[in-house]
Amino acid sequence: MNAILLSGVVVFITHTIEAITGFGCSVLAMPFVTALLGMRTGVMVITLLAWLLALYFAVRKWREIDWKQFSVIIGCMLMGLPVGMHLFRNVDGASLRKILAVFICAVSTWQLLRRCRRQTATDKEKSSHPIKDIPYYLLLVAGGIVHGMFSSGGPLVVLYASKHLPDKGRFRATLCLLWTSLNTIIIASYLIDGSMTAEVARTTGLLVPFILAGIVVGEKIHDRVNERTFSLIVFSMLLLTGAFMLWK
Repeated sequence: MNAILLSGVVVFITHTIEAITGFGCSVLAMPFVTALLGMRTGVMVITLLAWLLALYFAVRKWREIDWKQFSVIIGCMLMGLPVGMHLFRNVDGASLRKILAVFICAVSTWQLLRRCRRQTATDKEKSSHPIKDIPYYLLLVAGGIVHGMFSSGGPLVVLYASKHLPDKGRFRATLCLLWTSLNTIIIASYLIDGSMTAEVARTTGLLVPFILAGIVVGEKIHDRVNERTFSLIVFSMLLLTGAFMLWK
């Protein structure tokens, strides 16, 4: 029961963060929850909880979803996903994870410094151009590869979304639909291979109240922050995510 309560505290904090930003709960919660509940159970429980949270916002904020950007993101990620799944089975990914974490930390620090220097709305990102967007599309394909290898391609997606989804509501709703879609595939694989046990279901049920509390708190914070503060929160979270990936 102590493990459940401690996991609940972690779930509350990390899912409050995702309720604010639309990403981050899985990669931040995973090291702690797997240590408390065991690797196999912890991974499945976190996947289920993240799916529930993302599904809630995808349904509740349906009208805020940017369907064009969602199609671009998931289309590019699905191109990379099979490659990542193949590499996961055939390549030692420890070094690749460290390189990815360093890259995420560097980019998020750079973006934070840029945004901290901005004082007016005239400093917003320039409008996108198809040719200039090619590196961002490649980031999404790389995000699919990383997601296939480590189930943590979110940070690379955020780098794209922060440019193409400047509105905080659309940013959160669109990313939550993305996580709902990807985690549905993962959960279906759990059901097909029979790894979804009664223990996993029971533990998930016990932790659901902590998600509900996180949603309430996260919604209140999300509604009160302006776009600039939101972008600072997003890249601070991204930096924290990279640091966690280095630590894991």
